[in-house]
Amino acid sequence: MSFLAMFRLELRRLRVQPLAWVLLALSLAWLGWCFTRLLGDFLAGEIQRAALPDGPGYVDLVAVPLLGQLAQLAFLVVPLLAMSTLAGERRNGTLPLLFAAGLPASRIVLGKYAVLLLWLLAWLLLTLAMPLSLAHATTPDWGKLAAATLGIALMLAALAALAVAASTFTAHPAIAAAVALLLGLALWTVNLGAQMAGIDDGAINWLAMSTHEQNLLRGLVSTADILWFVLLIVVCLALATRRLAADKERG
Repeated sequence: MSFLAMFRLELRRLRVQPLAWVLLALSLAWLGWCFTRLLGDFLAGEIQRAALPDGPGYVDLVAVPLLGQLAQLAFLVVPLLAMSTLAGERRNGTLPLLFAAGLPASRIVLGKYAVLLLWLLAWLLLTLAMPLSLAHATTPDWGKLAAATLGIALMLAALAALAVAASTFTAHPAIAAAVALLLGLALWTVNLGAQMAGIDDGAINWLAMSTHEQNLLRGLVSTADILWFVLLIVVCLALATRRLAADKERG
């Protein structure tokens, strides 16, 4: 079985999962309400901002905060969506069938991760369509919006890889979701104590996901920030592949 066949199989499974559709509907409903509220606040303060030539614009006050709301939801949505990727296979006893089909561990992990990432990117695009629907009536900062979108996409990819890895190490989807949620929150807040102590440039700040994500949301695109997310994704997928390969060797 090829990677493409694994991708199609996992995509069909995701399409018939009620949880995926419920999460999509509920999250988009919440984000739609947030967009309406942000837009109302933006319009209410339009007269005051007219006197500030360099004041915040549509992207700063509507688009980026909306993407920030999506980032907050992602800590819950991604673990719930990914909890059954491999833990469910192990619990249902279908993982040996994938091994019997001749699939290496790397293709199983990458196939499931690719489908999960596809769903998350579609979620991001649907959210992004809300502020873009009114962009013609404003003068948006396209560079800042592109940087913020890149930051959210990298964050979703990293959380997805983390959730897939967590799902690989257990046979209970609920435990996988809880572990992925805790690890994601720990990565986000690992530098909280350092920030409270006034330390903003230490190694602990570099380890925190929030440090790199906030730079991108501010429109600052750095190779170091992008590499941090890429490194996290590679490490998580490598750990998941190694664990699955060990399971295959044990039979």
